[in-house]
Amino acid sequence: MAQTITLTGMVLSAVPVGEYDKRIVLLTKERGKVSAFARGARRPNSQLIAASNPFSFGQFEAYEGRSSYTVVKADISNYFRELAADFEGAYYGFYFMEIADYYARENIDEIHMLKLLYQSLRALENKNLDNCLVRRIFELKAMVVNGESPNVFTCLKCGREKELRYFHVRSGGTLCEACGRQMQQARKLDSSTLYTLQYIITSKIEKLYTFKVSPEVLHGLAQIMDEYMAYYIDKEFHALQVLEENEGFAQSLKLEINGCNKCRKRV
Repeated sequence: MAQTITLTGMVLSAVPVGEYDKRIVLLTKERGKVSAFARGARRPNSQLIAASNPFSFGQFEAYEGRSSYTVVKADISNYFRELAADFEGAYYGFYFMEIADYYARENIDEIHMLKLLYQSLRALENKNLDNCLVRRIFELKAMVVNGESPNVFTCLKCGREKELRYFHVRSGGTLCEACGRQMQQARKLDSSTLYTLQYIITSKIEKLYTFKVSPEVLHGLAQIMDEYMAYYIDKEFHALQVLEENEGFAQSLKLEINGCNKCRKRV
């Protein structure tokens, strides 16, 4: 058997293989994204039964094969059990892990993406933070880590640094007042939303989840990120679809309840 190595990382996904094994995808500090087999992880008495589940973060002892790794031992420091038990929080977490899986590559330094993912999952556990804001911060910072973030510091047409009043998806960032008026499909951008975009892009990962925004700013941020990601990321994320379907159901239920309450008031 080959010599084992220790990988620090998080389980992004896990699928059953055979009768007792699992195949997991790990985002690691040392080797980037790797596939690994967790032998016997589905046996009731296995030491890997919990360590091979999504959200598990810690150290994984494994040996390297030709096309994958085999995990033989794990020391998990955080299972994110509270997050996994919450439907909405869990699916936000699954969505973040899907994005990490989309961007991460093997044998590439992924320490920043791993740190961003870990801090973002912790933010989802914080009841004082809005999950919608956590989502938008993660989306933008993930694009920053991978060099695909928009330019929100100068006008992309004339280079001006002031009066950045428009955002243009296809151009990849901001436009000044004069240039924005000339561009089709340029979206009006208020100063608070612009500042939020700039703050997320420039802040250290440890400082990301230390602020709140107004509903209006969050709405503007959401519109920009939805359009920007749809244009630059050619992938559908399953967990996001589940979240959006659940939000749609909740909104319909809310309207239905409000309608019933109005009927009762008339009676």
